[in-house]
Amino acid sequence: MSQPGTTSISLNDLAQAIGVKLYGQGNISITGVNNLEGAKPGDLAYLAHHRFLEQAKQSQVSALLVSKPYDELTIPQLISDNPQFDFIQLSNRFFPIPLPSRGVAQAISKGENVRIGSDVSIGPFVTLGHRNTIGDRVTIYPGVCLGNDVSIGEDSIVYPHVAILDRCEIGARVVIHAGTVIGSDGFGYIQHKGVNHKVPHRGNVRIEDDVEIGANVTIDRATFGCTLIKRGTKIDNLVQIAHNVTIGDNSIVVAQVGIAGSTTIGQQVMIGGKAGLVDHLTVGDHARIAAGASVLRNVEKGTTVGGGIPALPAEAALKRQILIDRLPEIRQELTELEKRVQAIEGKPRKTKTRKTKIS
Repeated sequence: MSQPGTTSISLNDLAQAIGVKLYGQGNISITGVNNLEGAKPGDLAYLAHHRFLEQAKQSQVSALLVSKPYDELTIPQLISDNPQFDFIQLSNRFFPIPLPSRGVAQAISKGENVRIGSDVSIGPFVTLGHRNTIGDRVTIYPGVCLGNDVSIGEDSIVYPHVAILDRCEIGARVVIHAGTVIGSDGFGYIQHKGVNHKVPHRGNVRIEDDVEIGANVTIDRATFGCTLIKRGTKIDNLVQIAHNVTIGDNSIVVAQVGIAGSTTIGQQVMIGGKAGLVDHLTVGDHARIAAGASVLRNVEKGTTVGGGIPALPAEAALKRQILIDRLPEIRQELTELEKRVQAIEGKPRKTKTRKTKIS
């Protein structure tokens, strides 16, 4: 919801801005966006489905984005082919979440040869390493730590207590949520004569433009070269991305996913929550990995895999799950069949005797 009084725009102007039809009065003022439950007079909401029609009638919302006009509603409606998407567009354009005030706090630690762009916001207790480059309109919240030779592109937002370590590169319009660590060493050891010897990680992490990274995500630096997250990819909270992983454009990685080292993921791939991918895999463009899947082999372009350990193509995974669900029934059928065979052969059924352990 936008802050009260920060913006006021007519419904007619909103309709023109996104190119949708207006059904009803258009000269009313819209001052914020909200959901149906929390809407107040002046708010715009969207109606996701006709089953929420009664809820909309009870709401105080002033106008709705809908996929078709509803004569039952007395409030104005914007008719959209994709009301949820257009609602997001209007929210971001006219009712953005307010950012902190601009300027650089006094209580920061700044290394040598740091370049800071215009109209930035850098909060207190931020650490800037040597030779950092901070682009225009970047927002860095309190407690962020940047190593040496870090760059952050324009309009990016770094939330509290993020660590971006040496030589990592962050693109433009990137959002990094609280507690994330970018550029820690990968988990690499060589065992020699019973002792674990650490593999040095000399590479970095590169995050391209328009990426969003959730809270408490860890993205390890490469052994050599870079760990790469390409343009437009969105990563949920609590994801682990190991050294030398590449994730292609506009992919989605849901919470608690683990991706082992040197795995390459194509563009527009979707990975469900708690999925795990072993090292040195290739996942093709437009592939889908279901939640909880353990991926042990390459995934072809455009395919869907799931079904636990190991992940299988969708149809095979479904057959396996059906079989697993039927195991009690199958066991009972086998027991009955065994009894019938023994009755035909005239042999008594052998039963296992339990031994009682006396302590």
